[in-house]
Amino acid sequence: MAMIEVREISFSYGGDNLLDRITFQIEPGERIGLMGRNGAGKSTLLKLLQGDLQPDAGEIYIASGVKLARLAQEVPRGDQQTVFDEVAGGLGIAGEKIARMHALTISPETAQRPELATELARLQATIGGAEGWKLQEQVDQILSRMDLDPTLLFDALSSGMKRRVLLARALVARPDVLLLDEPTNHLDLDAIRWLEEFLLREGLTLVFVTHDRAFLQRLANRIVEVERARLFDWTCDYKTFLQRKEQALENEARQQELFDKKLAQEEVWVRTGVKARRTRNEGRVRALERLRNERAQRREQTGNVRLQLQDAQRSGSLVAAIEEVSHQFGDRPVLSRVTTAIYRGDKIGIIGPNGAGKTTLVRVFLGELTPDEGTVRLGSNLQVAYFDQLRAQLDEEKSAADNVADGNDTVLVNGKSRHIVGYMGDFLFSKERARTLVRFLSGGERNRLLLARMFTKPANVLVLDEPTNDLDAETLELLEELLVDYQGTLITVSHDRAFLNNVVTSTLVFEGDGKVKEFAGGYDDWVRQCSAQSAAVAAEKSKGIVAAAAATAAAAASTTSSPAARPKRLSFKEQKELEALPGLIERLETEQAQLHEQMAAPTFYQKSGSEIAAASGRLATIDAELATAYTRWEDLEGT
Repeated sequence: MAMIEVREISFSYGGDNLLDRITFQIEPGERIGLMGRNGAGKSTLLKLLQGDLQPDAGEIYIASGVKLARLAQEVPRGDQQTVFDEVAGGLGIAGEKIARMHALTISPETAQRPELATELARLQATIGGAEGWKLQEQVDQILSRMDLDPTLLFDALSSGMKRRVLLARALVARPDVLLLDEPTNHLDLDAIRWLEEFLLREGLTLVFVTHDRAFLQRLANRIVEVERARLFDWTCDYKTFLQRKEQALENEARQQELFDKKLAQEEVWVRTGVKARRTRNEGRVRALERLRNERAQRREQTGNVRLQLQDAQRSGSLVAAIEEVSHQFGDRPVLSRVTTAIYRGDKIGIIGPNGAGKTTLVRVFLGELTPDEGTVRLGSNLQVAYFDQLRAQLDEEKSAADNVADGNDTVLVNGKSRHIVGYMGDFLFSKERARTLVRFLSGGERNRLLLARMFTKPANVLVLDEPTNDLDAETLELLEELLVDYQGTLITVSHDRAFLNNVVTSTLVFEGDGKVKEFAGGYDDWVRQCSAQSAAVAAEKSKGIVAAAAATAAAAASTTSSPAARPKRLSFKEQKELEALPGLIERLETEQAQLHEQMAAPTFYQKSGSEIAAASGRLATIDAELATAYTRWEDLEGT
């Protein structure tokens, strides 16, 4: 039975329908990836499902007892609330009472002020009567499961931790359907991987919007696309969707070509005059009118962004070189004896946890920050264009066009003057949106605006700080193509695994305590190299254990002692068991390493639930068998 049914709903914000008579349903266990261009109506659809918006026509049926929760794209301010308060707020009015009771319980002032003690007693009585203790246990459990400190102030957290708290708030009421709007925004790679594992482990029914194609590929088992006010349903993963979508677009183009050809023929016929107006041909005239109406109602596909970098003089061969660079803020080291160099044409990806020092490293490369220790050499003739993830370069109180052209009517692109409205059209801004104040633009529009602003300036070095946030898949692919063909130098900070794989030639990875290590290739190449290194270390460790055990056994066999000191001799069966243990341990460790490698692959969690459970169960069994084997080995050697 469907948990949610959407029947013939339409919705608009006053103009053309953003959603037009759409119908679909959500079944238990589905993880639906909601696709579509920026502004197509994805977030609007989530708000309609949640009940924050009401459709202009049609109905949404939610099965009895089904609870929904939504993780919004925006991160609100906490107004000095603690993490406990923020999470408990997901329980509504009862949650607010629980949060107040919790605050009074842990406050030392409660024991000193009678009015607070009275308030606490009253809350305890009220909440207890409404099964409040059970609700408080739900809050405590979700905080524990998501490894959150309930005493921290929400506003003091990083963007990634705030997203985790908001997810806990959405989950505390134990919803049956979870709606997620760009859940990976501002998360670092570790946090994204944690979120993937958490959502897969919880087994929730999901409807989510994301720009992260690797996240989409791993989680979605159904794709629903919002395009031209309609829904297109694809029951498949993301890679299969891309293949089917391409074929569908080709078929649609052929059908429209045939339709337009037939319409053109009928238009020629009707212009022949009298013959077309004869009674026996009235049916053909009416059919032509229907063709005209159908053509007029056709919604064309949204055009693609037209990206073009300005030509700039080549930089010198060396762009930047740093040697033994260290830097710290207060007592915290962010860079520790980092040595690396960037040459013309390099495409460098920088990854690491939030707050690790990625932006600091970029500033050192650009000569904007003098490190505490080490040397920095900058190349010659550097023309830098910078993309800021915080969009601080945009003036909220100016229009989009004024932000790009600094109040002028034209911009100079590759030596040619272009009207600002025409140039903005290359980035999918209509004349009206180009004149809109920045504070009224969506996240995707702001990112396209930053690209438009950046590309008005010649550059031979591009610095992109989280450029993929909020961009739709089509714009992302065009940006990737542009950067791959770019002849200059690229430095990008990104947590988008697909973007890193497709664009960068080497990766600088923060490994903790300010240490930075360079790896060839993109994200997947880094993971493979790390896995190979881990496997090599494990193999060496295994060899060392086996060698040590053999040496111990040989020493024990050659040692003679008095009858009183001689240990108990092994039985024939025990001796055989001891001889077999090194081989058993080696086989188990080999299988363990193979399972780890399989489970690290991006495609692993696309398998059926039974296969995933079997692999996880086998890994747990191997861990237990290894522990038993090592313990038995020690026991037998000591006999």
